[in-house]
Amino acid sequence: MAAAVELRGDFDAAALRRLARRSKDPGQIRRLLALAEIYEGRSRGEAARVGGVGLQTLRDWVLRFNATGPAGLIDAKAPGQPSKLNDEQRQQLLRRVETGPTPAIHGVVRWRLIDLAQWLFEEYGLSIAKQTLSREMRALRLRKISARPQHHAQDPEQVEAFKKNFAARLAELAQARPPDTPVEIWFADQARIGQKNTISRRWALRGSRPRAPRDQRTRSAYIFGAICPREGKGAGLVLPFCNTAAMELHLVEIAQAIAPGAHAVLIVDQAAWHTSPKLPVPSNITILPLPPRSPELNPVENIWQFMRDNWLANRVFKSYADIVDHCCFAWNTLISQPWKITSIGLREWAHGC
Repeated sequence: MAAAVELRGDFDAAALRRLARRSKDPGQIRRLLALAEIYEGRSRGEAARVGGVGLQTLRDWVLRFNATGPAGLIDAKAPGQPSKLNDEQRQQLLRRVETGPTPAIHGVVRWRLIDLAQWLFEEYGLSIAKQTLSREMRALRLRKISARPQHHAQDPEQVEAFKKNFAARLAELAQARPPDTPVEIWFADQARIGQKNTISRRWALRGSRPRAPRDQRTRSAYIFGAICPREGKGAGLVLPFCNTAAMELHLVEIAQAIAPGAHAVLIVDQAAWHTSPKLPVPSNITILPLPPRSPELNPVENIWQFMRDNWLANRVFKSYADIVDHCCFAWNTLISQPWKITSIGLREWAHGC
């Protein structure tokens, strides 16, 4: 019969029992208490009975404890089946997902798991289940995400040039003002809110299709909204029309929200009522138009999405007055949360954050 393996000498029974009281792992607790019996001079048979195992298993515990200490008595997570994809194949999969399909060639406008599984089979001879492929894609930090709309005629180089040169443009505008004049960066846009309302996502049981009320009437109002993300403030109006006269009223509202003695650079898209020569601009505002067809540069677009998702979607408005009331409530609620304006509105290219 093999001689009993001696326990390491840098622990004793009292130390193991203290560790057992602090441990939250049931298996480790049982093993620590069994080894504590050996430290107290009891036989290996008695220690095995305390642990509820045989002598061979107790011997394995001793070897694990001697090698790595108390941590060795915690069962490691089973490694499971090895992955079917190697690192190179994962990178190829990632590039294929990021590139996207060509409809004329692949016959689909977005990749499905079944399409990618077919590609892996054709390219590498790998037969992989959709569930397994889904886990692999999540490990690559890939998720199903709603795509952001992009105008088909947008010039990406013009967008990048605007962001790259924004700091220089801001400095150029500042030179036209008195020295040491504080400059605030504002963004402005308009949103139409009406009886033909949007429907937002909501939690529901998997496989179900929840219902939400949807009106077919067409009464509507416009929220003219502007935010200063750095300061967490905004200025808004709810108006019946979207034109130059309405924009003039909004500029007056923004001018009153700018800090005394400061000058605002107001970034807007190139809508006609933003760039009209008939639009009177307050002296403490300079309008800076965005590149054409580039709404994603304006964080107010994200403000509209946030307001719709939380306060305006999934409603039936009884009348125009009801629309105005809800728009005012939504905008005032947003203004009461300056941290939310900052969180949604800050942009690295504009604020250097």
